[in-house]
Amino acid sequence: MIYQTKDIDLALINRLRDNNYSRRIKSHFLAYGTKYDFLRFFFMDYKGERLGMFSEFNSALMISTFEGKELPDEMLEELAGFVRMLKPFSVELERQYGEKLAVLLDDEYRSEKRTEFTYSPTGKLPPLEVDELPKLDDVYKILAQCFPRLEDSYEMWLTDTSHRIRRGLSQSFLMGDYTTATIQYIIDKIALVGQVGTVPEERGKMHARTLLYWIGERLWQQGISVKLFARPHRVSYYEEIGFKAMGIDTVLERRDEKPSH
Repeated sequence: MIYQTKDIDLALINRLRDNNYSRRIKSHFLAYGTKYDFLRFFFMDYKGERLGMFSEFNSALMISTFEGKELPDEMLEELAGFVRMLKPFSVELERQYGEKLAVLLDDEYRSEKRTEFTYSPTGKLPPLEVDELPKLDDVYKILAQCFPRLEDSYEMWLTDTSHRIRRGLSQSFLMGDYTTATIQYIIDKIALVGQVGTVPEERGKMHARTLLYWIGERLWQQGISVKLFARPHRVSYYEEIGFKAMGIDTVLERRDEKPSH
């Protein structure tokens, strides 16, 4: 059974498996709690046992399971029906379930493999002029040229990003007026790099690579591990910077909407 809930707290969320999806759920909860309609939380129960939970925010589902719990096929079938009803843009969950869900939703959702990377620091922070507190308007101008789904989402992006930055849950970096990167969350000493972009006329000059290397070393100095997810065509790129592949997952995105990248 899947049902919406507001009966959650950090102690409950901390019982989820230690993975990206749980940290995303936790970041949403720390940012907004349960008092807003634009962020919803759901439990997944099966035969009286609570197996997991997920968040719905900005048309994205983040799904995770509690430690020691597994999702049976019947639960995945119910989840697929729920996704068809809710029609989120994207669905993210553990690989073994993502692959099964992709089969069940193949007519409405395309699936892509992603490689999870973690940065391996060298201990050498290169001298680089990076704005660690940039004007978010300047960041958005670059990202909107790189991510199709952001083109018409200025107010939503600005409100959410500034809100999370004020709470120490996110951060943006700007190099010159041409390359930027935004941390999607900083949770439990782990930072996820989500949006990296360079204006079209400056691409091919290794700006993004230079900035990512700098961010990896800078956050490592602060005791924060840096992670990111890469589509197949970008895997070698991140390996060359110093990121180490840790695993692969599956992300689902609606077939009838612009891709996220």
